[in-house]
Amino acid sequence: MGRALILALDLGTTSTRAILFDHEGRPVAEAGRPLRQSYPHDGWVEHDAEEIAAACVAVIREAVEKSDASLEEVVALGITNQRETVVVWDKATGRPIHPAIVWQDRRTAEACEKLRKEGREAEVTAVTGLLLDPYFSATKIAWLLDNVPAARARAQAGQLLAGTMDTWTIWKLTGGARHVTDATNASRTLLFDIQAQDWSDEMLELFGVPRALLPQVLDCAADFGEVGAQVLGRPLPIRGVAGDQQAALMGQGCIRPGEMKATYGTGCFMLLNTGAARPVSASRLLTTVAARVDGQATYALEGSIFVAGAAIQWLGEGLGITGGPRAAEALARAAKADHGVVVVPAFTGLGAPWWDAKARGAIFGLTRDAGLPEIAAATYDACALQSRDLIEAMRADAPDAFLGEAQLRIDGGMSKSAWFSQRLADLTGLPVARASYQETTALGAALFAGLGAGLYDSLEAAARARPSAEDLKPAMAVHAREAAYARWLDAVPRVRS
Repeated sequence: MGRALILALDLGTTSTRAILFDHEGRPVAEAGRPLRQSYPHDGWVEHDAEEIAAACVAVIREAVEKSDASLEEVVALGITNQRETVVVWDKATGRPIHPAIVWQDRRTAEACEKLRKEGREAEVTAVTGLLLDPYFSATKIAWLLDNVPAARARAQAGQLLAGTMDTWTIWKLTGGARHVTDATNASRTLLFDIQAQDWSDEMLELFGVPRALLPQVLDCAADFGEVGAQVLGRPLPIRGVAGDQQAALMGQGCIRPGEMKATYGTGCFMLLNTGAARPVSASRLLTTVAARVDGQATYALEGSIFVAGAAIQWLGEGLGITGGPRAAEALARAAKADHGVVVVPAFTGLGAPWWDAKARGAIFGLTRDAGLPEIAAATYDACALQSRDLIEAMRADAPDAFLGEAQLRIDGGMSKSAWFSQRLADLTGLPVARASYQETTALGAALFAGLGAGLYDSLEAAARARPSAEDLKPAMAVHAREAAYARWLDAVPRVRS
């Protein structure tokens, strides 16, 4: 055999993509299909699960065809997915009973609020590491069972199956042979005991979800079955699965306690690996499964910023700065030093550690000589200052993870800017490692699959295949950094609801 190649399937919120990697983590070929969003009511977001399944087959075939690889060289498939999106389908026909309910969907907000008022959130967090929020899968499944005619009775009769998009895709690709998920995706459902590493009877009862609906939970590197021969002409082993943020954690090589990554897209997801120790957050950060390999779970603290890249879009759409992110950055770089302007981009509320959905954005510190350059610079800085909020919360929740020299590994659209990456280092006070290859989510899925297929002999060997990074060290004087953070901490309470 020639090269050993790994195929990664990335089931995103706006697209379905396949990327073929070699064993050193280098991309060989890729293919993608856009994914339609459906918004049937205010706050509702749905996907057509059958469209996703068909797109998976199409992009797998196209990626392999685009490469010069023989089928024998492709040794395994890894899957990563938008977490929390859920679908329920008929076990006999394989047809969904309703469109998939997307992670962004808010239709079950009242159900979550009712449970919160009943004082149930503390026990939910103790078992699952999560908060009561419609973001997670449990209330979505319950809504489907209660609102699709006869669904609950059919579920109790064992006629239906449920799963996140990894589970649904594996079921379709294996011709219905495997109903499985991995521990990272299971840990995002509100139904999984992250300490016992099994579905929680207590949570199943609380949310009204029959156990028979749910998939078997496997390690991130495991035997998830085989893609049927009808897809590529021969069976392809599925050997790795992880939710998108955990896959990116792996793709960034964050496999040891204290290693952390942040992905700067529309919003920002930051995860800190805390190792075998499951942290309890006093800052309402999420505790989630970082990975499970050889039956051993490791954990992560996760915090999210609602508005990161979306703030840069606002500069163009809201303030009329034309020319896209490059023009906005050029304007920001022209700002006066020590301008004192603070932008709090709470357009849709504040995420961790503030958790205030009703907070709204504001601009502070305007003077007669402040203009668009200063507002643009403060908008970029807000992304870095929100990151520091998360880092400080993580430092308080998991101090042992910060005993060594911490480093923030970054990817996502905003990280393509060397200037913003340096501002991030300056304003957080941490060294920043900027990934040279941005598709770390797909890479992480490929690395787990390579581990599951025996291409790598250890997690450490797999992690060594991550891309090179540019290291940026803080260059700002400490007093200037702390003054900027003090202005931020003064501004945030002013927008709180």
